[in-house]
Amino acid sequence: MSNETLIEARRDYRADTLSRADLATSPVVQFTHWLQDARDAKLIDATAMVVATADGSGQPHSRVVLLKQFDEQGFVWYTYQNSDKGQQLTENPKASSLFYWRELERQVRIEGTVISLDPALADDYFYSRPERSRFSAAVSVQSQPVENRRVLEDRVATLRARYPDGKVPRPDVWGGYQLVPNRFEFWQGRADRLHDRFVYTPIEDTWSIIRLQP
Repeated sequence: MSNETLIEARRDYRADTLSRADLATSPVVQFTHWLQDARDAKLIDATAMVVATADGSGQPHSRVVLLKQFDEQGFVWYTYQNSDKGQQLTENPKASSLFYWRELERQVRIEGTVISLDPALADDYFYSRPERSRFSAAVSVQSQPVENRRVLEDRVATLRARYPDGKVPRPDVWGGYQLVPNRFEFWQGRADRLHDRFVYTPIEDTWSIIRLQP
């Protein structure tokens, strides 16, 4: 193990505060407010979220994806459903997502179960993507080995020759997932590491809100 220390000069968190009175009764409404704050601040990739899954053996896996839609029913992203994450969700359809907006010193954690979306919804999103992204999605068997990058580039060239109008079909296994939440946590960094943390959990037709110690 390296003897190099990773202890850096500490910075304090003073961007904002969070009290119980600040919170919306709905965690989705509260998330909407915070996401809008991140977008208004013009943060790069404000919709980026870490999605963590676990396979059948319990081994956790995580990666960054982009949130594409959300409402009271859940949080949606699109991917290759035969990918590693797709196989893990088949084995264990539970996940956690994490949004981290560094400049605002905020985090949101969302946990719940995951369902596959209707392929028709995937069509709508797939054909809204930039043309080059559609071709990339169509040629990549996500998470599978490939000899080199040239193989992928050649596949794109072949597919472009086949679909010169750019209307490459959506792969059948490329689709959407929806995280149906059962727990939210909102974290606001505070001075002296005495952070503000609030958890929402469902109780009948409403949400319980509890402050957690940092």
